[in-house]
Amino acid sequence: MFGGMGMGEMVLIFLVVLLLFGAKRLPEIGSALGKGIREFKGSVREIEGEMKAADRPRYTPTPREPEPRRIEGTSTPPSTTDAPIAPATASVPAAPSAASTPGSPEEPSVAAPKS
Repeated sequence: MFGGMGMGEMVLIFLVVLLLFGAKRLPEIGSALGKGIREFKGSVREIEGEMKAADRPRYTPTPREPEPRRIEGTSTPPSTTDAPIAPATASVPAAPSAASTPGSPEEPSVAAPKS
């Protein structure tokens, strides 16, 4: 039956356990033994799953370009090659301050040497 054990050997082991622990403690022992076996099997399955997952090649999607947004009323997206590329910010010259105007009394006017 179980590893070459017959019915007589199993009854003898049960009687020895019954004498050692008593009839009241046998259900508690059986329940604790069942919980322990259940937890062990769950841990083994978890470890096997982790090992299989480590062996599998991981899926890494290739990055895609975002699709261009469609303009309402048209069936095709706007063309990006026809439109000129404009700078993000327009450059505006700074207004001269009173201290940097030529001929101001605070700062003498110096002409740049010609090369």
